[in-house]
Amino acid sequence: MRTTPFQDIWSFFSGATDSHLGVGTWRWLLVAWYWLLVVASFYLARRNWRADPAQRSLAHVGNWLARIAIGSMWFEGSLWKLPIPSGGFQYWLEQEVQYAAFSIHRTLVKEILLPNFTAVNVVAFLSEMGMASAFILGLAMRGFGLFGMVFAAQLYFGLYLNPNEWPWEYIFIVTLSWLFLVNAAGRSLGLDALLRRETALGTASTPLARLYRLVS
Repeated sequence: MRTTPFQDIWSFFSGATDSHLGVGTWRWLLVAWYWLLVVASFYLARRNWRADPAQRSLAHVGNWLARIAIGSMWFEGSLWKLPIPSGGFQYWLEQEVQYAAFSIHRTLVKEILLPNFTAVNVVAFLSEMGMASAFILGLAMRGFGLFGMVFAAQLYFGLYLNPNEWPWEYIFIVTLSWLFLVNAAGRSLGLDALLRRETALGTASTPLARLYRLVS
């Protein structure tokens, strides 16, 4: 149940949300991981700010703050998929069987995803936690921006006919992910900026380096 924005934010920061409490003492690992990501993001921002004068702009600071905000959104969104198997996650998959925009989508969820629910639950949790971590750190942001677009688009089409959902919320997530992609937001005070500037990944001609530059 929502209280006030300040209380709810503090509950998330301190591991006191219902989702945190649902995993028992494991919640402290989740809290520690979130704070480690945030502290690392500030460290990376400070290091980039000091090393590269071009990073000292409102646009780069804005991209950095947006990454942290949306990364935190994905982090919190991943928590209600715990513990695995998650009854809440199963409920929303079943909603897609009923409310997806197209019959092929409903059939996919009903015939493939739900019969393999536990594996799908694991993949969904790791996907959202991976996006959260990458967004907060600014790692491979063009790749994860594209992944975020696909992930949110699936929700858009899967819940499109649900009368209690507002489809525009998923369009907003798709749009933000698109902006992260086209602006290569990890190069704004993020890990991508540091890796491209200070490691061989930024200049080498190896397949790994070329792949990294493509997704960052």
